Amino acid sequence: MNNNILYIEDNPDNMRLVQRALESRGYRLLQARNGLDGVRVAETEQVDLILLDINLPDIDGYEVARRLRASDKRVLSSTPIIAVTANALKGDAERALDAGCDVYMSKPINIRELWARVEAFVPTQ
Repeated sequence: MNNNILYIEDNPDNMRLVQRALESRGYRLLQARNGLDGVRVAETEQVDLILLDINLPDIDGYEVARRLRASDKRVLSSTPIIAVTANALKGDAERALDAGCDVYMSKPINIRELWARVEAFVPTQ
């Protein structure tokens, strides 16, 4: 494992926060600002984990997750996906899991929870 984490997020403040938090733990953060770019990066780069915002400017995170799971790049069918979203309505977590996400985390991002969730899927050396 290379500890490559892809974060698909359109909010620059959230991107910076997660980048600082994960790079301080030895992870390499790959960035995508919308869903289509996120799918492209996942299909062209070696990615160990995907952090996925649900509310994106082009296609939503549910569609991103479905496309990743159906990708011709076979490893994406099992690459862990953590939905990171402000959606907190009843049924949102189930919808994310049904779309192919492995874990659902709500915003605002709790750094300690983020570290624990990421470490569970991609342990640092």
